[in-house]
Amino acid sequence: MTKFLLTLHVLAAIVAVGPVTVAASMFPPAARRAHSGSGADGADTAGLGTVRLLRRICRVYSGLGLAVPVLGFATAGAMGALGDGWLVTSIALTAAAAGILIAFVLPRQDELLAQLSADQPVERRSTAQLAMFTGLFNLLWATVTVLMIVRPGSTTGA
Repeated sequence: MTKFLLTLHVLAAIVAVGPVTVAASMFPPAARRAHSGSGADGADTAGLGTVRLLRRICRVYSGLGLAVPVLGFATAGAMGALGDGWLVTSIALTAAAAGILIAFVLPRQDELLAQLSADQPVERRSTAQLAMFTGLFNLLWATVTVLMIVRPGSTTGA
């Protein structure tokens, strides 16, 4: 059962978190291009469509990403590793990443999309802040991934 849960956990991380990290990283430059590509009659329609798509990917897949910690807790429980330091650290980093996504990344995407939709100017500072929060989110997930692979006391022999 442990291998099955671990497989589901890893698949959920790849399928759910991967698209969020990529789409969130693509969002700030896409928002800048959508605004700078606007002509006299409003925002660049194709660019605005790209920004909307990237936001939707982030929203949908972040919801699906809830399966990752749920399956992670189930896997850790089956492995008897819930109290291990590497796992507690991973849980804390995952919570921090989720907090950054919920509190900073998704709301700023909404703000920028609203500005673009209303043909309002998009400040470079706003997209730079979003890029910073997105980078922090991605760095936290990368750190969790490394901890999951090289966890202390691993029995994989690697």
